[in-house]
Amino acid sequence: MLSTSQAETMLSLQGAMNSKVDPNWVAAKYPYLRAVVIEGSEAIEHHGWKWWKKQDKDLAQLQMELIDIWHFILSELLLESEGDEAICLASLMELLSNTQGQSTIEFDTTSYQLDQLDLISKLELLIALSASRRIELAVFAAIMRDCEMNWTDLYCQYVGKNVLNFFRQDHGYKEGHYQKIWKGREDNEYLVDIMAELDPADDDYKDKVYSALATHYPS
Repeated sequence: MLSTSQAETMLSLQGAMNSKVDPNWVAAKYPYLRAVVIEGSEAIEHHGWKWWKKQDKDLAQLQMELIDIWHFILSELLLESEGDEAICLASLMELLSNTQGQSTIEFDTTSYQLDQLDLISKLELLIALSASRRIELAVFAAIMRDCEMNWTDLYCQYVGKNVLNFFRQDHGYKEGHYQKIWKGREDNEYLVDIMAELDPADDDYKDKVYSALATHYPS
């Protein structure tokens, strides 16, 4: 499970990111769980679902989609707490504690046994729950396990992706002139390569990720 310190750090980073996008994000009440629906669908694309053609699962990009989903789950939890990070931290730690050992989800008159669902079915369940404005961290945790991630992995990758999100905003993402494709590859792919080369325990980890992104970004 996430440590209190890790959860506090992520909530602080997420609050700062939301404020950078829109200083009035709490009052705006953006539909963050709608974004989870879309990101969940993109995760299914990275897994491959077409039975009529050969597809290879892209594990690194699947994991990156989970990080995006986590950004929006944190945003929704912060929104429910009116942006108060201390209140949200207590709520998140309680949710995580209740998630441990949970293997069954009741939804739409059906009982789902998480250990009996394949990854795509779990992603579909996450999408359905999010469309219904429900957060079930047990489903998210089960998806993480299928994607070979633990909570520490999530924390490390989240910090990296948060830096990319700041980089995007600093280079015109909101205004529409940011270039997401760099020499034929998405910026997410560059981020995966950069994080593989750096130590997330480094005190300058965030700054080094940002600098490496700047080095690759097309001028």
